[in-house]
Amino acid sequence: MSRIFTVSNQKGGVGKTTTTINLATALAAVDKRVLIIDLDPQANASTGLGLSKQQRLINSYGLLIGDYTMSQVIVKSSIPGLSIVPSAIDLLGAEIELVSMERREYILKEIVTPYTSMFDYIFIDCPPSMGLLALNAMVAATDVIIPLQCEYYALEGLSYLLSSIQKIHKTLNPNLSLFGIVLTMFDRRSSLCEMVATDVRSYLKEKVFDTVIPRNTKVSEAPSHGKPALIYDLKCPGSQAYMALAKEVLIRDALQNQKEKVA
Repeated sequence: MSRIFTVSNQKGGVGKTTTTINLATALAAVDKRVLIIDLDPQANASTGLGLSKQQRLINSYGLLIGDYTMSQVIVKSSIPGLSIVPSAIDLLGAEIELVSMERREYILKEIVTPYTSMFDYIFIDCPPSMGLLALNAMVAATDVIIPLQCEYYALEGLSYLLSSIQKIHKTLNPNLSLFGIVLTMFDRRSSLCEMVATDVRSYLKEKVFDTVIPRNTKVSEAPSHGKPALIYDLKCPGSQAYMALAKEVLIRDALQNQKEKVA
């Protein structure tokens, strides 16, 4: 069974999609079978992996409303071991259409569950809001990864998101837990960045990954070339950081699996 990560933050521009595609790429590079489900109408994960508009005609919108099956919408990326369920602007209409459906919070979970044995890791890239799309992602997931930009307002959003995770855990998905928080767009020259990082670590302790993702030009450029940063420039500081983050994810995953077996 795969570990299903929802990569979530209600605040936009925090490196959510960048973290999704680069972490997924790093795990695929060590022979893990990885799937990204692009659940954001902006479809940044799809374009970030170089998918053409033609490749995105059958997408997560059609999957959610029942027009297509999972096997029909999965597209193999150019990266060995990494596949994606693409998104498109059509997904904007899904929020409205899901409202009238039965068990609307469980639609994605019921679609994904039969396919979990096919992948080691599944990443769900969420829109920057807690609507029905993000709620479906949380209900389908086993774990949450939160990318957090080191700025003052990010802490306010983090408190709300952690509260939402707790409520979903209690009411809709008892298996959901916080896997980790990754500090993104980190600038060591900024005293504010250092202060926010210190505050987050003192509050959430081991839940914060040791690896921080630096603000890096190559990482920002990569999506415009339809490539993850690890493919665009493996040696840049951002790519090296995502490789280190992937190593941490593998170690945490192994430790959690041991705890679950004992329990």
